[in-house]
Parts: sequence; C-alpha cells; structure tokens
Amino acid sequence: MKSIFAVAALTASVILSGNVHAHGAKAKHGGIVQSAGDLSFELVAKNGAATIYVDDHGKDLPTAGATGTLTVLKGTEKTELPLAAGGNNTLVVKGDPKLAAGSKAVAAVTFADKKTVSVRFSIK
Repeated sequence: MKSIFAVAALTASVILSGNVHAHGAKAKHGGIVQSAGDLSFELVAKNGAATIYVDDHGKDLPTAGATGTLTVLKGTEKTELPLAAGGNNTLVVKGDPKLAAGSKAVAAVTFADKKTVSVRFSIK
C-alpha cells in the first residue's frame, strides 16, 4: 500500500515539475511571441507598421544600439526591411512589412554587444 502512494506521489511530482520549468512567453502587446535562445521576441503589426518587443526571462531587454533586418516571405515574394532600435526594449520595422495571413517573417538582430539572434514568426 505504501508503494502505491510512493509511486503516485513520484508521478505527480514529475508531472507538476514539468509545468514549473516550462518556458512559454505570453504576448504582452497582442502580437506573436517566439523564443530564440533565452530571449523572447513579440512581433506586433498594426496599421501598416510593425514593432518587435524583446524580453529576457520576462524582463525588458534594452535594444539601444541594436540593428537588423526583417525578411517577410509570402509565397514567392521576399521583402527585406531594416530594423532599428526603438525606445526601451523595441525594434522598429522601417517601412510597411505587409504581414498577411500565411506569410512568414524572419528577424535577424544584432545587438550592441555584437550578439546575433535570428527568430522566425508565422503569421496567422
């Protein structure tokens, strides 16, 4: 009888510990969230403009000095737009990214410390 309780307790602890250690960033700004390395990127597209918010374990990561490119793929069309540091933890897309349902977007970001990160988004 004790072994049944021990097995049940062990099983429950394994199942519950998976939820505690799971990495899953949630959208704070109504966009699409993807992770790359230890960072979370949220792509928000509104009114012909796009912004990417960068978080490091839930805390805003300053983007001062960061640059990059947002490549949008829609069928055979490929559009590349520059990214520039915005305020606080944002990267601003320069130009209209035309993010339509079914398109893919790849952000290649180089931070001020020369660390490079690439993250892919699927637009639904």
